[in-house]
Amino acid sequence: MQTPPLDPDVAESAPTDPVLTTYDEEHLVTYWRLLDAGADSADWKEVARIVLHIDPDREPERARNAFDSHMARAKWMADHGYRHLLRGGATK
Repeated sequence: MQTPPLDPDVAESAPTDPVLTTYDEEHLVTYWRLLDAGADSADWKEVARIVLHIDPDREPERARNAFDSHMARAKWMADHGYRHLLRGGATK
């Protein structure tokens, strides 16, 4: 696995695969930032704007969907996905 980008743009929604994906590897920093924001009880709109690069005032539905799916994936990574990293990374 190569070093992930520090601030990549995100897709409309995060993967839901039960395995680690290339997208996950490319967005590890995004997931960490989301988990940190959640631990700090940050406002989801601020997180969407800063971390996901989506303006929730202009695109509220897209911002909320992206935030929810990426936060869910970040939690999956923290609970399960990290094991895939330890085994060598993405399978697809």
